[in-house]
Amino acid sequence: MTVEQAPAETLGAPARDWFQRAVVYQIYPRSFADSNGDGIGDLRGIISKLDYLQRLGVDVVWLSPIYTSPQDDNGYDISDYRNVDPLFGTLEELRELTDGLHARGMKLMMDLVVNHTSDEHPWFVESRSSKDNPKRDWYWWRPPRDVAASPRGMAAEPNNWGSAFSGPAWEFDQATGEYYLHIFSKKQPDLNWENPEVRAAVYEMMNWWLDRGVDGFRMDVINFISKDTSLPDGPIADGKLYGDGTPFYIDGPRMHEFLQEMHREVFAGRTGELLTVGEMPGVTVEEAVLYTDPARAEVDMVFQFEHVALDQEEGDKWRPKKLLLTELKQTLGRWQDGLAERGWNSLYWGNHDQARAVSRFGDDGTYRELSAKMLAGILHLHRGTPYVYQGEELGMTNMTFGAISDYRDIEVLNHHREATTHLGHTDAEVLAALAPLNRDNARTPVQWDASRHAGFTTGAPWIAVNPNANHINAAAQVDDPDSVFSFYRTVIALRHAEPVVSHGNFTMLLPDHPHVYAFTRALPETTLLVLGNFSGQDQEVTLDDAGDPAGWDSAELVLGNYPPDAAVPRRHLRPWELRVLRRRRGA
Repeated sequence: MTVEQAPAETLGAPARDWFQRAVVYQIYPRSFADSNGDGIGDLRGIISKLDYLQRLGVDVVWLSPIYTSPQDDNGYDISDYRNVDPLFGTLEELRELTDGLHARGMKLMMDLVVNHTSDEHPWFVESRSSKDNPKRDWYWWRPPRDVAASPRGMAAEPNNWGSAFSGPAWEFDQATGEYYLHIFSKKQPDLNWENPEVRAAVYEMMNWWLDRGVDGFRMDVINFISKDTSLPDGPIADGKLYGDGTPFYIDGPRMHEFLQEMHREVFAGRTGELLTVGEMPGVTVEEAVLYTDPARAEVDMVFQFEHVALDQEEGDKWRPKKLLLTELKQTLGRWQDGLAERGWNSLYWGNHDQARAVSRFGDDGTYRELSAKMLAGILHLHRGTPYVYQGEELGMTNMTFGAISDYRDIEVLNHHREATTHLGHTDAEVLAALAPLNRDNARTPVQWDASRHAGFTTGAPWIAVNPNANHINAAAQVDDPDSVFSFYRTVIALRHAEPVVSHGNFTMLLPDHPHVYAFTRALPETTLLVLGNFSGQDQEVTLDDAGDPAGWDSAELVLGNYPPDAAVPRRHLRPWELRVLRRRRGA
């Protein structure tokens, strides 16, 4: 079945059509815009840029967490789900932001972090107060294992799982003599979703936000919430200190049950256009089909991570390797095919957890502007909902951090400490491995203009501004018709205007070409041919598998990142060139 033959409930139905045509813009609040000079971005700063977002043309704004938090993991450790951290502002300012977005035809999507809370959340404070506290079972508590009766070298932690932020996934609590589970920071204890009281409290909180006008949720590591309750040891890979627990907490046995229950308790019966996005590390295509099948009522789309692990040895981001375009096409093509008849894709190059797109997938030197535009066109013309991470629309690049003291990310700091202290690596070795893919690359302040601190703040920024802000900034681009920003506007407008972009079938072409990314999008009345050169050298394109390849020579050029030049053959791509051709039936 091709996409245009899909049943109405999975394609083009009013309830889904809006987000199939939409573009989401992610804001990392502490790095977006600072209104009060404290060096940290805030809600008032976001409000000041609403006209900028409207001009870009995006439909949904996703805010990374702004809830009350000790900020151990930059807000992903929440201590109060129903309030705004004073760092960012107030509930009243959030209401003003929500109203401002709605007045401009945009929606607000909040970050939902419910695999874990902060250890300062009242729920956990109660839970750790005593073994018989009513909320003890709201988290994963276990006694020390009997080391004497265990295999030699076994630690006292209840199992051997490692934390995603280095070290063990268990923290000993002296007061009660037990360990609690934390897949991430020790200040982020995991909630026990096996307890129905936990689930009820989460659903109540979600309903509270929707009642306040929020339009949906991006659900942080949501496929971690169901765990194998036996909590078995995981395999230990060579060179690792701890076991891999992911087989026992990713896509666990009750995941679908929990998400369907969440839909019934929170979203069922609500009117209006709402959006649910599940961040799901390790999710397979087959599982994603189930999660996003509208007939199952779980989530509208998922974030998968396969394509952003292709430049890593065995999925280890601290062992970067060269990205092969053939592997990228294979992965993204498989996700396009896998969700063609049911479900829906999320499309992204970067976010707050990933390196800058143009530095990672493009050329952030000589061809920065051309490759940034090409990447935008390739991504946005796939089937799925595209996400723009703040600054991506300007072609912002990775940052050069000179020393470990320049970093702010807990993941980086913990890894550096573990690698230099326990794994025998030198400081220079670790810094070199950190540089390409660390999360702080994406967390430097948005570059608004060429003034001091890039117009982000009048104070001292919480993390350094990229020095290239003197020539890569919004002020230099918003009125320039040839800028990266203007190209993003054009691409977004094309998605809104052309049904084939949101609803057409997808066919990958030239899967084995090492430098050219090519595909078609088709509906009965319209076909697009999308060509992208992922290299700094000219490429000749053969279209034997495009169907009537000669017919494309006279097709309409609807999008390109070079000035039109009739002297350049249609099948010749210049360095980092994007070319999108359109044919109409009967034309």
